[in-house]
Amino acid sequence: MTKENKKPSRLAIAMLETAKDMRHAGVLDEASYGKITMRHLGVEEKIPAEALTGVEIRAMREQAHMSQAVFAHYLNLTPGYVSQLERGAKHPTGAALTLLNIIHRKGIETIF
Repeated sequence: MTKENKKPSRLAIAMLETAKDMRHAGVLDEASYGKITMRHLGVEEKIPAEALTGVEIRAMREQAHMSQAVFAHYLNLTPGYVSQLERGAKHPTGAALTLLNIIHRKGIETIF
């Protein structure tokens, strides 16, 4: 059985349910509850990151009324990289692509 196909054990499921109940009862604080990781939950289907064009990235930035420098700051990128993305010279990957997809679906205010 590969790691991707591994399902959580009955014990893990019971512990997760207990932790959830403890959080709702106020016994477990949010920080401790937040430390429960995906390996405890098993692999769930991920939402695939959709490729974004330079035109779409520029439209998101302009809709937010931000300069490239400010947009880059909020995304923890360089202004030069944002410029390259908008021109289509580079395509976002990894965390930048995921964050841009979130902004594309839910709006820039999601990251504030």
